[in-house]
Amino acid sequence: MAEFDHQLKEYGRVVHSWGTSRLGVRIDWMLLLLLLTLMATGIAILHSASGQQFVYVKRQLVFMAVGLVAMLIVAQVPPRFLERWAFVLYYIGLALLVGVIFFGVGAKGAQRWLDLGFFRFQPSELLKIGVPLMLSAYMGKRLLPPRFKHVMAALLIIITPAVLVGMQPDLGTGLLIFAAGGFVLFLAGLSLRYLSAALVVALTATPLFWFYLLRDYQKLRIITLLDPQSDKLGAGWNIIQATTAIGAGGLTGKGWLSGTQSQLNFLPESHTDFIIAVLSEEFGFVGVMLLLLLYLLIIMRGIFISLRAQSMFGRLAAGSITLTFFFYIFVNLGMVSGILPIVGIPLPMVSYGGTAIVSLLLGFGVLMAISTERKRMGQ
Repeated sequence: MAEFDHQLKEYGRVVHSWGTSRLGVRIDWMLLLLLLTLMATGIAILHSASGQQFVYVKRQLVFMAVGLVAMLIVAQVPPRFLERWAFVLYYIGLALLVGVIFFGVGAKGAQRWLDLGFFRFQPSELLKIGVPLMLSAYMGKRLLPPRFKHVMAALLIIITPAVLVGMQPDLGTGLLIFAAGGFVLFLAGLSLRYLSAALVVALTATPLFWFYLLRDYQKLRIITLLDPQSDKLGAGWNIIQATTAIGAGGLTGKGWLSGTQSQLNFLPESHTDFIIAVLSEEFGFVGVMLLLLLYLLIIMRGIFISLRAQSMFGRLAAGSITLTFFFYIFVNLGMVSGILPIVGIPLPMVSYGGTAIVSLLLGFGVLMAISTERKRMGQ
């Protein structure tokens, strides 16, 4: 019996080794299953939020397929290779952002895209991955917590793309890029005095930010946040309709495809930034909690991968990507529920959007590469 158990374990080891080494496929199956569940949920919600227009669902499925392929490819790349070439991705992203200034195409008053004829994409999405990878590679080679000169260099790495994105203007993506870099510094052990100094500088620069950097429509969003009833049919319309939809769902909701706010087009941008209001109206408090539970499981898996990373680069990169994913969720829920200004950050993997989904899945590909590094090193 003991000999049989030994042979069975040896057979399992050989099959596992063949499946991961000869086929070369290394995947974090738990993370993949959670992501597929989230994407399936997102497609169901999008179908309702888009007014049952299959064109949005079709495009979303295409981008999800592209993102999944990209994720699986990145998952096979050794983290040491990602660390070595992170600066290339970062500088390519910067070059593309400069290209947007001169050759970008605009929509709705913003110039954020590059049009290649057969494909249009936002270069800023590339920096959501490029900035944390670049900073993780930079900090991973230095004694931590970081010294003053290293903090200054890191801030330059963060602020440069954030400013270029803010010029498009795209405040939401700029905040995400800044947050992704900031999380790397935080995880690297940034001392309390630096955090306190940053807070003082931010508060001191608030008047400058308000009078010289914010555009009129961005100021209006902040003012509307404080009193949405002051312009019910204008700037306050989005928040009022979103909170109405959230409250109308009650405990279990009105049922799939039965929400009045979205189906009767009272809720603007229902398939993008405000899609959580559609979920709340149709599936109620229970539906929202189940979605948040799914998000929580993904975040917990990301934190687990970060803690088990084999290098400081892996730990910083995985932690930053995971916390940025949390930041996505927090800001979107905050702006839809009326406690944060509207900054155009979508609900990850649920809201309609092409390059955003691909960039998110690329980030999860990095997580998978870090997750399977221990197995790769053992083999």
